[in-house]
Amino acid sequence: MKNKMLWMVILLFPIYISTQDSTEKPPTGDWVLEQVDLNLLSKNRIFESKMVIHLRRGTRTVVSKSWAVGEQMALTEYLAPAREKGVKMLKLEDRLWVYSPSTDRIIQISGHMLRQSVMGSDLSYEDMMEDPNLSLNYEAEVIEEVDFRERLCWVLELRARTNDLAYQVRKVWVDKELLVPLKEELFAKSGKLLKKTELFDIKNIDNRWYPMRIHFKDMLKQGSGTEFIIESVKFDQPIPDHLFTKASLRR
Repeated sequence: MKNKMLWMVILLFPIYISTQDSTEKPPTGDWVLEQVDLNLLSKNRIFESKMVIHLRRGTRTVVSKSWAVGEQMALTEYLAPAREKGVKMLKLEDRLWVYSPSTDRIIQISGHMLRQSVMGSDLSYEDMMEDPNLSLNYEAEVIEEVDFRERLCWVLELRARTNDLAYQVRKVWVDKELLVPLKEELFAKSGKLLKKTELFDIKNIDNRWYPMRIHFKDMLKQGSGTEFIIESVKFDQPIPDHLFTKASLRR
């Protein structure tokens, strides 16, 4: 009887060890990235926001309202300050137009112009055009687990699936519980660090965890960066199709 029990222990012990190891292993990077997308992406969204641009000599605040359908259509209208009021920006897939009421002109932003700063901020037009669907555009690998801002995080290394993305490599700190990024570093193909972002004020909105404040820092610019603050956001709202036309820019 004792020998029988001993053989049962010997046979079951490797199974127990195997189970323990599997639960302690981190998930795949691609799985983590898919969960991040589930939190951040939506069918459509309407949000009001402000950019606080930290310059070498003071700050500048730009207020706007945006409407977006999926990841391919977006319209932003700038509401303040007075000199920016009425400026609109329309994104349709891979095309971008900006309307200026002071000149009553619509300009398409393309080529090298995409690298220009938006309203003097640390964001470029290229950033505004970027497809936020990370799992579609990047392969991901969990490279370490760390404690960041008193939150346990997986650190992901993302590598672009194609050569035409502005940021070929990204390093992302993802909250293990909430599955949202808390920090990100963006690199050129050469390995040069181009930008850093940190995400704060994570709130549960419509059963998703969503950052309400993001700090952007262009590492090639002087200044203390740009705070992008979402003051209100609504998901999956009815949005009229006519907003996403060039004709709507002059309305």
